[in-house]
Amino acid sequence: MIALKNIQFHYDPGKTILNDLSLSVEKGSITAILGPNGTGKTTLLHTILGLLAPQSGEIWIAGKNISAYKRSELSQVMSLVPQSEVVPFNFKVIEYVLLGRTPQFGFLDMPSEHDVELVRDTLEMLEVQHLEQRPVTELSGGEQQMVVLARALVQEPQILLLDEPTSHLDLSNKGRLLKILQTLAQRSVTIVFSTHDPDAAAMIADHVILLKAGAVLDAGLIDQVLTSEKLTQTYGTEVKVLTIEGRLVTLLINGRFGEKEKVK
Repeated sequence: MIALKNIQFHYDPGKTILNDLSLSVEKGSITAILGPNGTGKTTLLHTILGLLAPQSGEIWIAGKNISAYKRSELSQVMSLVPQSEVVPFNFKVIEYVLLGRTPQFGFLDMPSEHDVELVRDTLEMLEVQHLEQRPVTELSGGEQQMVVLARALVQEPQILLLDEPTSHLDLSNKGRLLKILQTLAQRSVTIVFSTHDPDAAAMIADHVILLKAGAVLDAGLIDQVLTSEKLTQTYGTEVKVLTIEGRLVTLLINGRFGEKEKVK
């Protein structure tokens, strides 16, 4: 579904962000991108989306080179949930989410009853339908994150990219979001998300990509990649991966709790 081949990207000459990066993502899979701050996770997502053009390399989306797509065509294939979103106008939630239908409109078309119904169904699926008439600017960080996700989903993408999607969510909403991503993958939507949280990856990801210094340190099935040795190498601090009740769980060993850290 997604293939990157020998991608080289820099914002400034001599400061490489993505270094000869190659990877592939299967249709209907959930792929987590893990790596330290500044390692290129957001840049990678923006490159896949076509918002950034690499200096060299190839990007293939759904069997076509990304250069063969018009911007409007890419918007019908992929959508992005950014880590943070600045809303410049005082949109109501329903108005803001309807913006996600724009790639489906013809020139000067207005939203149809179907578009409005789809938006309301999506808000209900995310359990934020009660926010429909609220201004987006008055929402909490967690509420706004769910509304931004709703806008991305009403694009009806084949590929959904998410940048740190759980960063503003409490534990309950985090669990709900991850469950929604699993449901979407079961409907053949390809999910790629970046995260600082290995446990979020362990909960739902089929595949993991470990990034370090703009290059793929390792990539593959989660139980093969999410190991103590590889996470320690990725983050430069000692990490222990345990299996508890059949689920992978990570512990920071060399954190400030040091030797006093205990498992409860």
